[in-house]
Amino acid sequence: MDTSDFSFTLDQRPTMMKLEEVLVGDSPMVRGQEQSKTFRNRAANINIRRSLQLLDESVAFPAAATRRTPHRGGALQHSSYTPISSGSKYDVSGLLGPTPRKASAADQSYNQMDSTMFTNKSYLEDMTEEVTTTNVGLLLEEDPGISACKGLFEDFQKCMKANVSESQSFDLIKEYENACREHVVLLRKLMKRATRNEPRFQKTFEMLDLIEHEQNTWQLVHSLLKDQLEVELRMDLPDEEMNEDGGSLFRKSDKKIVSDFFENNSEIRQSQLIVDWLESCALEKVQRIRDNIKFFSDRAVGWENTLHKLQTRESENLFGGTDRPLVDKIDPDAAVRQNKMVDDLDKEDESRLLQTLFVYIRAGQLQEAQDICCEHGQAWRAATLEGWKLYHDPNFEAMVKGQTCSVEGNPNRDIWRNVCWNMAKEPSYDQFEKAIYGVLSGNLQAVLPVCRDWLDYLWAHYKVLVDVRMEQELRTQKLSGRQLVSMPSEFWDQSSDAESVFRRLEAYENISKEGLRWYHVIQKWIILGDTEKLIEVMAGWVRDEQLKIPQHLLRFMAHLVLFLRTTQRHVRNDLCSLILEAYVEDLIQGNHKELVAHYVASLPSDAQVVWYARFLEGVEEKEERQACLDLATNAQLDIPQITKLVVENIRSHSTVDFNKNIDQEIDTTITQEDRKKIDAIDWLVFEQSQRSEAMRQANAVMRSFVAVKKLHAAKEVFNKLPSDSIDVIVKTWQYQTGSTDLPPEEANSVREYLCHRAYLNAMDSFNDLFNQYHHTKPTKPTLAEAASFTEKVAHEQQMKRYHQEMERWRHHLDIQTKTTKGMIYNVLLFADGGWMVDQKKVVSPDTNREHQMGLLRQLVLPGLCFLLHKILHTSGHYDECLKIADLVASEQHGLHKVFRKDELQQLLRLLRDSSLCNLNKNLDPLGYQSQLDQQTVNI
Repeated sequence: MDTSDFSFTLDQRPTMMKLEEVLVGDSPMVRGQEQSKTFRNRAANINIRRSLQLLDESVAFPAAATRRTPHRGGALQHSSYTPISSGSKYDVSGLLGPTPRKASAADQSYNQMDSTMFTNKSYLEDMTEEVTTTNVGLLLEEDPGISACKGLFEDFQKCMKANVSESQSFDLIKEYENACREHVVLLRKLMKRATRNEPRFQKTFEMLDLIEHEQNTWQLVHSLLKDQLEVELRMDLPDEEMNEDGGSLFRKSDKKIVSDFFENNSEIRQSQLIVDWLESCALEKVQRIRDNIKFFSDRAVGWENTLHKLQTRESENLFGGTDRPLVDKIDPDAAVRQNKMVDDLDKEDESRLLQTLFVYIRAGQLQEAQDICCEHGQAWRAATLEGWKLYHDPNFEAMVKGQTCSVEGNPNRDIWRNVCWNMAKEPSYDQFEKAIYGVLSGNLQAVLPVCRDWLDYLWAHYKVLVDVRMEQELRTQKLSGRQLVSMPSEFWDQSSDAESVFRRLEAYENISKEGLRWYHVIQKWIILGDTEKLIEVMAGWVRDEQLKIPQHLLRFMAHLVLFLRTTQRHVRNDLCSLILEAYVEDLIQGNHKELVAHYVASLPSDAQVVWYARFLEGVEEKEERQACLDLATNAQLDIPQITKLVVENIRSHSTVDFNKNIDQEIDTTITQEDRKKIDAIDWLVFEQSQRSEAMRQANAVMRSFVAVKKLHAAKEVFNKLPSDSIDVIVKTWQYQTGSTDLPPEEANSVREYLCHRAYLNAMDSFNDLFNQYHHTKPTKPTLAEAASFTEKVAHEQQMKRYHQEMERWRHHLDIQTKTTKGMIYNVLLFADGGWMVDQKKVVSPDTNREHQMGLLRQLVLPGLCFLLHKILHTSGHYDECLKIADLVASEQHGLHKVFRKDELQQLLRLLRDSSLCNLNKNLDPLGYQSQLDQQTVNI
């Protein structure tokens, strides 16, 4: 598949917009002096209209937005082929013709500058405020289209929350459609004030096209899938309920035959729903050109310029005017019958009128097309568009005594269709005129030349498909004494099934690439009813890393998948999850924090944990973290598993080499990665039920920091756990089991936590001792050699204060030394097996944890012994220094097992220095008094 065809720019759209541009543009200028009074009036009207438009723009008031006539219930208007359910009956009052809308032309005709389209003052004020504030602000954005459509993500979530039950599924689809429509209106307002050639508005045009296609696609989904669901429900009904009407004693009319055909054949009914949808998509073009219809003529007369010249021919001949071979009659057949011409301006006006009529018929507005004909002096043409109606005489079925009902439709419809078919093949007629009658007679080849885009081609094929199937049914079921006029063989050879329609569309070179665009591919598989293939195609787009799927397309795909799952369609759950995961990832990257939990909840349970944990890793502010957890709680996500995975993921981003030599220089600066590890513990302390997991994860993080001597970081992690954590863990376990004896895993975790606390307290105490020794020691006052008497007296006072302060300093130092010594002993003599040694055996031990704890003993305990010796030796407690040897050699604590050979040798050298100091004090090497001194003391 050529991925370059999935997007297009405005430069690739002129062929699709050509007809619309012609009709929306200004009236053509008349040649030379041939301009009539009517045309001069018309030009003046156009100038007035332009002046009003400039005035409108100067006050920043929006051009009046054309509005689609609302259909009953908000669904697609059933067209001529579409049965409308009424009990168990179908209303087919206008079958086998273009889609007539029930609203009158007057109701749907809005003048662009007519303020009466605003039904009340408040609406006018709202619109003014929207344009003067919101729209102006959007126009200043770097990408107005993206900014204007940001709200769609939140709008869709609100729609889902408002329609949660399965019975509200199709209400949900309508709300999706309405949300898109609102943003389409906003984007169009922006485009009216944007410069098409300005590069930054290029994306805004593309955004408008994308959202408009999405709106149309939701409309298609609602129409087709709702009908399919109704068919399934009818199939579940008992046979007697499905056939409650029984047989009829009267001959069926054309209308009744088609009505029954629709009721019994879902395929043809859905084909017409597709026609309805395609005509509804084209209705917007009708609304945009509605106000420019009057340039065909200013009064209800046909060929007004020809008539004017015929009326003034005598005076023109009198002044030497050239007599052109014009018709001398004004009836519709005059030009053909007399083989003469009409005025060039009338011919041009008629050509533009025919284009407009086709646009109306393309949009299913046949009644309005007929009204336009009558308004512009061509009532005869309006009459030619009447022959498609199905014949029906209600008097055969239900006659009221003394009264008769009006007969409707065309009893000679077969003759009329043949005439239309032959007319559509005549080369001398205008191509739009041939297309008009080609539509009415099912002549595909007459319609295709005026089709501009993929949707037009699809409409033409489906229009003919339905026409052929209906004609077959009529000729099969109709019982009439008159032999029907047969249709040409080419009529019956045209497409008769959906698959062949799309094969033919792919064969047209001018639209084959357009058919590969995102939404046309989706629409194709929706129309074919193959939801499994649709899901496969969308999943393929997600898998293809080279494709850059637009954000709003991804949003559409995710919500379509959710809808299909709700309606219990046959879909592959793995592919659905793939699409939903892609949308969740897009929400995370787009910083839509308030939406992530809602859509993560639609994933399988394992994926929920993975994706929400991935999302929470990027949330740093504490208030936002609490808000995200609240959203997860509302979405019924597994918060304990999610927060646990968050911490594990953050820990895994950087690993620590526990085998690193303790003497190796290590950077103890707290990095950004370290900060993430520290803050990750916050995820586990919001809920007391997770306090045990918080302690396990905190222990693991502290192990990694202690291993690289980042004690400040380890202390921050320790402080993340509330001081009552052990009590909370015990109470939680007691509440769950009724016992205060913790299981081995949690008991060992609590013990490790206490080991970390003992070590960090010892190091904090040593730091206090170090600071007190080096930074709080009083400074001895100095006296100059040639000091005066006054200075000497002052110095004596300073020395007294110095000795007092020194005494206090030594006292505090002794207290701090004892405190630090006691805390170091708490680590070295940790109860019940030693520091970082589990007390209880676990059935399935964590070997990695045990290995790390063993390495920490080797890294920490020898260093603490050296630190203890330094404290004791510096404070003059040489005898106590030598007791460290007994402590290390003790089998009870097994400290000698964690010393390397070089560390033991270093310890012995330190002990030797302490022994020498004892000897210098006239003590024995162990710090005791010598025997000679003891005897002297005794004497």
